[in-house]
Amino acid sequence: MITLDSILETETTSSSKLLLEADSLACIRDDRLLFENLSFGIHSGEAVVLEGRNGTGKTTLLRILCGLRRPDEGEVRWNGESIERCTTEYHRYMAFVGHTDGVKRELTPLENLRVLQTLCGKGNLSIEQALEAVRLYGFEDVPVHYLSAGQKRRAGLARLLVTDARIWVLDEPFTSLDREGIKLTESLMDLHLSNGGALVMTSHHEVNLLAPNTQVINLSA
Repeated sequence: MITLDSILETETTSSSKLLLEADSLACIRDDRLLFENLSFGIHSGEAVVLEGRNGTGKTTLLRILCGLRRPDEGEVRWNGESIERCTTEYHRYMAFVGHTDGVKRELTPLENLRVLQTLCGKGNLSIEQALEAVRLYGFEDVPVHYLSAGQKRRAGLARLLVTDARIWVLDEPFTSLDREGIKLTESLMDLHLSNGGALVMTSHHEVNLLAPNTQVINLSA
């Protein structure tokens, strides 16, 4: 049986590199100020968890970090350069999983991941290894719309494993997952961080990561 440890070679990074930086961000939605003067950095090996009441702008902030929405003030930088000036490179090394699973439901998990690799390039894992890691091996040829809600979510999370993404941006990644699925996802996050990756996420669930560098930002404060 293939295990997570045998799929992903973990390497503890000795130095922490600043990958993504939010500088004095402000956001206005429907004439309402969601946040302003928001600054933080995300280093390699670090997780950032966004908290706050509904409507405080958590998802909007993730979209800004992904380059899907421009901030009303401030700048987001990748490796020290504005993401507006290095869009192609940034999107090569960033992976976003939102409220939806980000997979085409008429395609199989295998077909979805093949399309993704065609568009974004290949990472260290094969598609078969990624499907094994998220417990979908054996369902690779089943159209996604036949899968359970939890399996659909895991198919979406498999997208994180088959490209070269160094930073994962995750909006409620535990949605539709059972306890085993949540534990599995946390293990994948820990392995990603151990290999020098980084992540920023929102979650209504308690997040239990082994990584010591977890920063919590409360947008309600």
